[in-house]
Amino acid sequence: MAATGSEKQGAKAYYVTTPIYYVNDAPHLGHAYTTVAGDVLTRWHRQRGEKVWYLTGTDEHGQKIMRTAEANGVTPQEWCDKLVEEAWKPLWEHLNIANDDFIRTTEKRHTDRVQEFVQDLYDKGEIYKGGYEGPYCVGCEEYKLPGDLIDGEGEFAGQKLCSIHKTPVELLKEENYFFKLSEYGPKLLELYEADPGFIQPESARNEVMNFVKQGLQDLSISRSTFDWGVKVPWDDKHVIYVWIDALLNYATAVGYNENPAKFEETFPANVHLVGKDILRFHAIIWPAMLMANGLPVPGKIAANGWLMVGGEKMSKSNLTGIKPQDLTSHFGVDAYRWYFLRAIAFGQDGSFSWEDFTARYTSELANDYGNLASRVAAMVGKYFGGALPEATASGDAEKAVQEGLARAVAEADRKIGDELDFQGGILSVFEFVKQVNGYITEQEPWKVAKDTSPEGQARLATILYTAAESLRAVAVLLNPVMPQTSQALWDSLGAEPGLGALADQRVQQAGEWGGLPVGATVTKGAVLFPRLEEKPA
Repeated sequence: MAATGSEKQGAKAYYVTTPIYYVNDAPHLGHAYTTVAGDVLTRWHRQRGEKVWYLTGTDEHGQKIMRTAEANGVTPQEWCDKLVEEAWKPLWEHLNIANDDFIRTTEKRHTDRVQEFVQDLYDKGEIYKGGYEGPYCVGCEEYKLPGDLIDGEGEFAGQKLCSIHKTPVELLKEENYFFKLSEYGPKLLELYEADPGFIQPESARNEVMNFVKQGLQDLSISRSTFDWGVKVPWDDKHVIYVWIDALLNYATAVGYNENPAKFEETFPANVHLVGKDILRFHAIIWPAMLMANGLPVPGKIAANGWLMVGGEKMSKSNLTGIKPQDLTSHFGVDAYRWYFLRAIAFGQDGSFSWEDFTARYTSELANDYGNLASRVAAMVGKYFGGALPEATASGDAEKAVQEGLARAVAEADRKIGDELDFQGGILSVFEFVKQVNGYITEQEPWKVAKDTSPEGQARLATILYTAAESLRAVAVLLNPVMPQTSQALWDSLGAEPGLGALADQRVQQAGEWGGLPVGATVTKGAVLFPRLEEKPA
């Protein structure tokens, strides 16, 4: 779903990527969490009036895909096509993800460029032929170091397991081509020290730095024991290691070696959003590959934590996977988008529970936010026939609301747009919602309405205009998080068209008081956050 504003010419785009997800199965909450975070971040920057490019996609090569396809009686390409078209793309559309591109690593625009990139490294002497023997996790598509393994118990007693997938590793021995990763340790440490924000959060940065300081080994960048992958251009008995193939999507999708103008105005990414289990690939291997080929490194690698259910990381492999549609069918898509970013600090592990979602939905969305919108619309309808009145009797109470709005805009803009603190930014907006609720409670417009004098009616008009104008600003600030709800509120307030355009500097306009035109028709539409039904079995 391409978003308005992405076609702007000129300055470098604010370029954000998700991991390209492995299509061995359908997406779960963990995949959706990262993708929604990227969507909110890029929608926010579009609302700043910036040119934005948001990329997501699927990783379709490697041994795990090949084995999954074989187990299902189809070819790897057939398996990938089915999953992408029937599971991955439909979910992103369902969750209202406004990505500008969707890259698949089986596309020719990708595979040709991967071969060219690796050929360049080979020609520069950065790749050599050798052999390797070691423990390999097919689930991770990664050779494991001793510190990455745990001792098996029960049915796996006496075996070494991958610490992430809790499954036995395989001992592989094959002739491979190697990238001289070991030579890039000092350059990587120099990068991390020069830019402390390159890896976030700080705990992730410390982990990567400690790993690099222990010394890097050269990286096997080809496989010769199976053939589902991009052929090594100078030796077709080998396919390129799936992670080298996958990481290059961030370059191939924006015109590497194909569209110089597009590449120049987009690459490198400002932010790579990744799960912490794939942090080393992005914070070590990826920048080293770019350095080796003379390309600029990304601006930031931001690792989100794991979603936990019952104390375990959420994934299909340990049977705690939950389909996002299980939640959206009950809570709604916008509430789903809001909940995970509001409930879990980005960069930290977080636990999900149905009960917590229900409690937050009821308290913050239905009672605080939704009820405020309903009350204001009802009172404008009751006392002024649905025509927004003019504020002519403002005082200290209204000044406090305007100051609260300015504070919420500044905090949310900094936290979401710059710091990737989605939780903090959302909380800033909801603190303002609480302030407006308190303002209405204190001003008691239902009592002021009984004063039919010009002064009383002017005061009533001022209270209701202040509340409605506050809601206009909230609709703008929550538009990246809850676009459908924000549009419904925007329409009910009689605001001028265009909230959904996304690229009109509305973040700045949110704090400019007086955006709602006097006389606008305010209507009480459908309840923004309906009462929840019984939890389904």
